[in-house]
Amino acid sequence: MLGMVLAAGAGRRLRPYTDTLPKALVPVDGETTIMDISLRNLAAADLRDVVVIVGYQAQAVHERKAELERRHGVKLTLVHNDKAEEWNNAYSLWCARDYFDQGVLLVNGDTVHPVSVEHTLLSAPATSDILLAVDAVKKLADEEMKVTLDGDGHLKLITKLMDPADAAGEYIGATLIRPGIGERLADALQATFERDPQLYYEDGYQELVARGEKIAVAPIGEVPWVEVDNHDDLAKAREIACRY
Repeated sequence: MLGMVLAAGAGRRLRPYTDTLPKALVPVDGETTIMDISLRNLAAADLRDVVVIVGYQAQAVHERKAELERRHGVKLTLVHNDKAEEWNNAYSLWCARDYFDQGVLLVNGDTVHPVSVEHTLLSAPATSDILLAVDAVKKLADEEMKVTLDGDGHLKLITKLMDPADAAGEYIGATLIRPGIGERLADALQATFERDPQLYYEDGYQELVARGEKIAVAPIGEVPWVEVDNHDDLAKAREIACRY
């Protein structure tokens, strides 16, 4: 199984940091970046072969590749998204489709969370080919990627466009993708970005559900984490990252 970090986004709301860096390389604890935390977590979960999807300011990741490998004891394979500044991340994840069949633990490159999330996903029973890490504790608002579940506890709906009161929790940007789903996931992602290139990869998960696939969820418990979209989020990340 591989680790995978989705790190192609521009993060324009984090300027001036992201004038010259992708969002994943913004520091959150001294010189420690969001990507450092992602790679540290994956290595701690014994996932040392890591695919990193790059796009915006990709050269900054290339320049740090050797140092990141040395620091975290990982081997990085960089996959380039040629439309990172034009299209949303359904296409970005699709760019790494050739690796899905090896099994992947995917983490968003703008999420700061403890390694317990990786352990929760990897230790869960294999009841479906895709398993989503979900925060069922946090009070939700409009911006979050929210989920609802069917009567069997599988994913029914995943979208930001939902009344928070109707949601069962928030998808936190970490997914276990088992090898058997690779080709079907790639096809669902392609159908998603071909329908609208501004859609999210989570819309690809919704496409799978519409096709009859079962996607399970794994509650992460009450853990400190944050998706870093803006400067307020960055301040929270800096508050919690030093605790890991």
